[in-house]
Amino acid sequence: MKPNYIKPKFKKEFNPKIGLITLSTDLTMESDFYSIINNLPIDVFVNRIKNYNPLTKENLLKMYDQLESVTKDILPNEKINTIAYGCTSGTIAIGKEKIKEKIQIAKPGCYITTPITSAIKAINKMRIKKISIFTPYPDSVNKSVFEYFSKEKIEVLSFSSFNLDSDLEIGKVDPNYLLEVLTKMETSNAEGLFVSCTALPVLKIIDQVEAKIKKTVFSSNQTLIWDSIRSVGYNSSIEGYGKLFRNN
Repeated sequence: MKPNYIKPKFKKEFNPKIGLITLSTDLTMESDFYSIINNLPIDVFVNRIKNYNPLTKENLLKMYDQLESVTKDILPNEKINTIAYGCTSGTIAIGKEKIKEKIQIAKPGCYITTPITSAIKAINKMRIKKISIFTPYPDSVNKSVFEYFSKEKIEVLSFSSFNLDSDLEIGKVDPNYLLEVLTKMETSNAEGLFVSCTALPVLKIIDQVEAKIKKTVFSSNQTLIWDSIRSVGYNSSIEGYGKLFRNN
């Protein structure tokens, strides 16, 4: 029997689209994004990029050649409003301008954000000039993080690390233990605390850390999500994820 063909009717309005590039071994980032964006009029589409352990500059640089194809495979031939590249140390290693160039080839005209560039933007918005930093990284990567903040004229007063070189291990850190570690850090002279790495499960404890240390806390995923949703026009206050979102 020949079917009766019915002319479809298509939607005329769509939510803004954010494309998220997350590492193949990241256990945390997608969950963090959806925990905030699920209730917003924004759609998120995810693709993963191959990364390599151990965590070294040489291995981080290997992501560069994949960026164009990974971006292009997020809703091919569809406009994406914002692309969020989800690797803090990878952005520092590759360079923000090189990342933007590759992504713009795949999705011309989109807004591009990364964890480290969004963190600098957020820290400047909150008018903070002196910070403490916590990372899960090994020393070679920690050095590049310190140098990045110094070049941005943000003074680093204290620096602590788990000294891990596996992205999978970083994602398995106990959030309750992380809370204990962060609240015991030396932050007395700092104006804020930055917690680096998209794999580290810190987003959901930021409010607790802020309440205990009486400082503004920033994290890679927090600032990346903040910058992403602002880029598509969402500026309302959001509770539960730190002072940054309450001052949106």
